[in-house]
Amino acid sequence: MPTERINGVDLHYVQAGEGDDALLLCGLGDDVTAWNGQLGPLGERYRVTVVDNRGVGRSSLPDGEFTVRDLAADAIGLCDAVGIEGAHIMGFSMGGAIAQELAIARPDLVRSLVIVGSWAYSDRLFRTFIESSAYFAGIADDERKFLMYFLASTYSRAVFEDGRIDAFCEATLNNPHPQSTEAFQRTARAILGHDTRDRLGAIARPTLVIYGEEDVICPPRHSREIATLIPNARLVGIPAQAHQPFQEDPAAFNETVLGFWGSL
Repeated sequence: MPTERINGVDLHYVQAGEGDDALLLCGLGDDVTAWNGQLGPLGERYRVTVVDNRGVGRSSLPDGEFTVRDLAADAIGLCDAVGIEGAHIMGFSMGGAIAQELAIARPDLVRSLVIVGSWAYSDRLFRTFIESSAYFAGIADDERKFLMYFLASTYSRAVFEDGRIDAFCEATLNNPHPQSTEAFQRTARAILGHDTRDRLGAIARPTLVIYGEEDVICPPRHSREIATLIPNARLVGIPAQAHQPFQEDPAAFNETVLGFWGSL
């Protein structure tokens, strides 16, 4: 699997397809497999690149604390290293925060933005959830129970009722490259200070903001704020889905994204 040395980090990434570039950015605790439902379908029309953030999957974890801006700098460095001169940038949750910072720092790299289930400002309620998750990750003595606690805030009621949650849980538990507790906690600390509210107005690229109407981690108010602050951003809410609609109904999600990209 390809790896590039960026900012002192060995960044692992995967690519599929040919055509205009699309860069997909992952959320807290997720590696490239989170986008499995998009890599192939989107790769039929685009060259899709998905990157493991530092400390996740097969990317290394350097010493010291870091921020969302550092994660954006990693993504920017990867683009430069692999010859991505302009891409459709899509990120979910923390990946959406990274996408915001990337678009602000390097607008020349951005053809469009898709921000899924993300936030512009880590308010007290959000910080409390993240801090609690990081704390319980450190003391949990049952990986499955901790994971189900976290997933209960990630997926909709329908995913639990129809049993899909069991497949999501098993896939995470059987991941051959699990994230360490230290890496999870340090990444959680990195997002606590995220705040782009006074800078999102500088983004001039076409932007689509997507949220699940049952999202608990990043309730719809966060997406509405992002869409209000980015000029001319489009806002799409998905009924009966939660934090990661691209996994709950990949086909419908992909159709929405492809329609947006195709309209540009």
